[in-house]
Amino acid sequence: MKIQEIEIYRLSIPMEPFVIATGTMDYAQNTFIKIITDTDLYGVGECSAFPMIVGETQNTCIAVAQDFAKIWKGKDPLAIEDRLAELHLYIAGNATIKSAFDMALYDLNAKAADLPLYKFLKGERREIITDITLGIATAEEMAEKALRLKEGGAFALKVKLGKKPQDDIARIKAIRQAVGFDIPIRVDANQGWSFEGAVEALQGLEPYKIQFCEQPMRTYNDHLLPELRTRTIVPIMADESVYNHHDAERLCKADACDYINIKFSKSSGIYEALKIQSVAAEYNIPCMIGGMLESRLALAAKVHFVYAAPNVKFYDLDTCMVGHLADPVIGGIQYDGYKISISDDIGIGADIQQEFLDKCEKWVI
Repeated sequence: MKIQEIEIYRLSIPMEPFVIATGTMDYAQNTFIKIITDTDLYGVGECSAFPMIVGETQNTCIAVAQDFAKIWKGKDPLAIEDRLAELHLYIAGNATIKSAFDMALYDLNAKAADLPLYKFLKGERREIITDITLGIATAEEMAEKALRLKEGGAFALKVKLGKKPQDDIARIKAIRQAVGFDIPIRVDANQGWSFEGAVEALQGLEPYKIQFCEQPMRTYNDHLLPELRTRTIVPIMADESVYNHHDAERLCKADACDYINIKFSKSSGIYEALKIQSVAAEYNIPCMIGGMLESRLALAAKVHFVYAAPNVKFYDLDTCMVGHLADPVIGGIQYDGYKISISDDIGIGADIQQEFLDKCEKWVI
């Protein structure tokens, strides 16, 4: 089998404005990859650029994707390690667009093996229930939305914070007053606090039964995470501090976190994500699977990964539930309320509607 050509699409999905500590998103800046072989099989992958977090834009993803396609053209897609190594050798970083190529490669390999991706990865099905995310707004607005979500059957709330500590404490206090204490609340500061601000915020949040806090500080403060853990009872989850399994080992060895959030847009895809969860397991550090603003296609790939990653214990797979105004996916992840499932179709079991792709900007290499 040889790669004949690769199609690259600007997969912009309109969405309601979504506010986090580092900016506002008005549409999902996604890129869709289709690897076409000289057989009747092809593989698909998707990534979602989040510039203020990972440092890539939709335009940089598309530009680098064209270079990747030239590197892979005419080569064997079944040699996963060789193909991914070529991307890392060509350019440092750029994990987001690498993850789309990684995903398409795994999709193609599972199809070639005539297996659903999770079975190709030697995984097993298990129950997955996602949380649901609240963007930053006033305390009153967030409390009202939290109550609506709870009444709608939400399993757990993930609340974006990272502004002034006292304002963030007021947000959580209002939410707890609205929803009570029988629903888990996770908070995500998206690197928004200084060390002093993190201490103030987390100590102030302690009465409100916080399951964990994601990424309280900038990554250059990683050396302060062990001390921060001694100053609060709120467990700390590393997110932007962990891009690869080397980062995971560094933080685990330093007792710098209680949990790790894995995202394909940071890990460069499934291959490295499996390594991260494995390293974390050696230190008894459970992981979460999260994302940026992917469609139900990439989310399906994440479920396949979770089935093969027993150390992933938390699920933040609501990215297309937080305001996507279009759903161009065929197959993919399915929601029953907040319970998640995928089919046993071969590969990822998802694709993008051709009529939607026809309206997208396209490159063919």
